[in-house]
Amino acid sequence: MVARTSSGTFLARGRDEIVRTIEKRISDFTCIPIEHGEGLQILHYEVGQKFEPHYDYFQNEFNIKNGGQRMATVLMYLSDVEEGGETVFPAAKGNVSAVALSQSGKKGLSVKPKMGDALLFWSMKPDGTLDSSSLHGACPVIKGNKWSSTKWLHVGEYKAY
Repeated sequence: MVARTSSGTFLARGRDEIVRTIEKRISDFTCIPIEHGEGLQILHYEVGQKFEPHYDYFQNEFNIKNGGQRMATVLMYLSDVEEGGETVFPAAKGNVSAVALSQSGKKGLSVKPKMGDALLFWSMKPDGTLDSSSLHGACPVIKGNKWSSTKWLHVGEYKAY
């Protein structure tokens, strides 16, 4: 089973003034040093494309060798989506949105993409264990396109190679 059907690319940490400005804003907001972040990932979802529910928290030792565990994710919406494309947290409780959601966005907690909005969520609890409510995915885009950017933040310094 393919987990992600979108296309995307990475922008190296500190690559230009725009990226540095975004990284500084994220660092200021989260109080996590810029050096703890991976590069920005830019994603594009077309109609029918999605990302199955998953954890950003690593389940193996190999991936935590650089920077330690991923502790937080900042997901930035770069476009509005006409229909679908919600970020869904199926293990989280309660959906308080008055916004109409696609069928796949009605389980758990869902966030409808809105250009300029950002979503911060924690992958781990204060004791360093997985926060199971951080299970998340991207619902299929039904109408339009979805553009987003993701920034993963680690417990320690993440060395960009």
